[in-house]
Amino acid sequence: MVVIFGASNVLWMMFAVSQAFKMEIFPENRVVAQIGDVISLTCSTTGCEPPSFSWRTQIDSPLNGKVRNEGTNSTLTMDPVSFNNEHAYVCTATCGSKKLEKGIQVEIYSFPKDPEIHLSDPLELEKPVTVTCLVPDVYPFDRLEINLLKGNDLLKNKEFLEPMEGKSLETKSLEATFIPTKEDIGKALVCRAKLNIDEIDFEPKERETTKKLQVYISPKNTVISANPSTRLQEGGSVTMTCSSEGLPAPQIFWSKKLDNGNLQLLSGNTTLTLIAMRIEDSGIYVCEGVNQVGKDGKEVELIVQEKPFTVEISPGPQVIAQIGDSVVLTCGVTGCESPSFSWRTQIDSPLSGQVKTEGTKSTLTLSPVNFENEHSYLCTVTCGHKKLEKRISVDLYSFPRDPEIEMSGLLVSGNPVTVSCEVPSVYPSDRLEIELFKGESIIESKTFLEDMDKKSLETKSLEMTFIPTTEDAGKVLVCLAHLHVGEMEFEPKQRQSTQTLYVNVAPRDTTILVSPSSILEEGSSVNMTCFSNGLPAPEILWSRQLNNGHLQPLSENSTLTLTSTKMEDSGIYVCEGINQAGISRKEVELIIQVAPKDIQLIAFPSKSVKEGDTVIISCTCGNVPKTWIILKKKAETGDTVLKSRDGAYTIHKVQLEDAGVYECESKNEVGLQLRSLTLDVKGRENNKDYFSPELLVLYCASSLIIPAIGMIIYFARRANMKGSYSLVEAQKSKV
Repeated sequence: MVVIFGASNVLWMMFAVSQAFKMEIFPENRVVAQIGDVISLTCSTTGCEPPSFSWRTQIDSPLNGKVRNEGTNSTLTMDPVSFNNEHAYVCTATCGSKKLEKGIQVEIYSFPKDPEIHLSDPLELEKPVTVTCLVPDVYPFDRLEINLLKGNDLLKNKEFLEPMEGKSLETKSLEATFIPTKEDIGKALVCRAKLNIDEIDFEPKERETTKKLQVYISPKNTVISANPSTRLQEGGSVTMTCSSEGLPAPQIFWSKKLDNGNLQLLSGNTTLTLIAMRIEDSGIYVCEGVNQVGKDGKEVELIVQEKPFTVEISPGPQVIAQIGDSVVLTCGVTGCESPSFSWRTQIDSPLSGQVKTEGTKSTLTLSPVNFENEHSYLCTVTCGHKKLEKRISVDLYSFPRDPEIEMSGLLVSGNPVTVSCEVPSVYPSDRLEIELFKGESIIESKTFLEDMDKKSLETKSLEMTFIPTTEDAGKVLVCLAHLHVGEMEFEPKQRQSTQTLYVNVAPRDTTILVSPSSILEEGSSVNMTCFSNGLPAPEILWSRQLNNGHLQPLSENSTLTLTSTKMEDSGIYVCEGINQAGISRKEVELIIQVAPKDIQLIAFPSKSVKEGDTVIISCTCGNVPKTWIILKKKAETGDTVLKSRDGAYTIHKVQLEDAGVYECESKNEVGLQLRSLTLDVKGRENNKDYFSPELLVLYCASSLIIPAIGMIIYFARRANMKGSYSLVEAQKSKV
């Protein structure tokens, strides 16, 4: 332990010798303080335990502060800082035989408050004003700079460079004079003060104050309006309104000028209302507009007149009445308590009305109004020795209904039609005008300027003829009637009626479409479609023309369909397009073709004859029209077409070579049918010149019978068949 303790002492002595005696002062070199603030200067040492301290000023003036030593630190506190503290302070530290000193400069300033802006007078438009910018309690003032701005414009700048005679707080100012304008309204005055002390960092170095410009305009253009007038009846009322221009808006004060010239204050409102006026209320009334910078006055003279005795008649001076209405004429009096009334017409005709008087009012009732009441009526009022008379004119009119539009007939495109526009029960008719419009175009007008022989209700009309077209469809026909009585005020002075034009177009361009064709085979179906143009769209009627020319109605549809047609369906079919304006007709012939049938091929008198006999081969077909019949004789070398007449072929004196097969071919465009027979010719056993009486009789009979049979067959075919046969023109055999 002894060894360790001795070693530590040796080490401490070595450390103490190595730690030199040093001194520091804070703040270093220089400190800036605002007058009235508190600052502390601290002096500290190292390398000495303990040191001794002392403080002094460089010029040995009083410290004006308190010193406090504590260990290796010494503090000089100045509270508050004043001009007496603006020195260079020296701190001395002694450590044994060693002495160290440090100095610090204390500088002071005063810049405690923002600048102050003062105006010499309220800002009045176009009047010079002086603005002062004050910077109070400033030090050192030789470092002060003041700038005065109006908005963004510099009004004035000032620096205070004169030498200071002593240390003191001073208030410095800058003054500038300017003339306020309207453009200055809303701008601001800015006073900006700067304390320029080089190399000093303190706050604030700059202060500023802003003052918004309130530009005043002295009251002017003061105007008074009086309603209803400045001349009043006793007991009446008046409202006077005063206005004055200025900024700020002037306050309005109403006064009445007394006989001695003084003003009697009445109101602080812009409007002054006086009711139940008396004679003594007459006089001069004064309106003053007042604000901070001035005032402006205006005078008006009110004259209150003694209330006269008056008569009013209503509704007047003219009343317009519709014939048949009731009219009440009222005569009223003011300013007279017990008036007497009398009514008369201006031409002293009968009143034709009832009079009723109550107090200060008298009425004349005309009900119903008629032509006898179209006069000027006079109401006479007597009040004491005074008499007043009022006139009212009663004018009549009749215009009770809208015009009536009539057409002479149906509107058909291309056909002239007469339109009539009639105005019923009109008076006075000589003031009537009728205009007829089609769409927006006027097509006719008429005035009735002829003299009226007497007062009466008349019906007036306008007529015109025009030819409607399809372009007129949908247009509106307007009949406009004006009753031109300029001095009359009544409604309506015009009436109108409208009618939409529905133009009809007679059916036309009627067409029939047949599908598949108008020529058909029996059993087929056919569609017949009919089209017809017109307005309104035509209705379709299908009919069939009978043999007697009459029409048999079939369908009212546009398409007529026949299914499983028969030959009896052949004929003429008629389509009719029908509307209000007319009928359009179209016909089509339908042909039903039938293949040949029921062929009969016969030989007369028999299919077995003797050589030399006469035989007729006849071919007939059933009731099928337009059938060609071809008779042929069949042979191995080729068929021979026989020349027949109406399907009959006659062989006179038949020979053995005439025997064979005969064929009848019946055909038309639809088809064909064949029939055949075999003719057997037997030769005679005796001499060919042999001539018996029986043969002679047979020959004679056949010569009569054969033509008869041919005629019978011919007329039978003509009676039962439609069509024709031409064996002469028959086609040659294609064999």
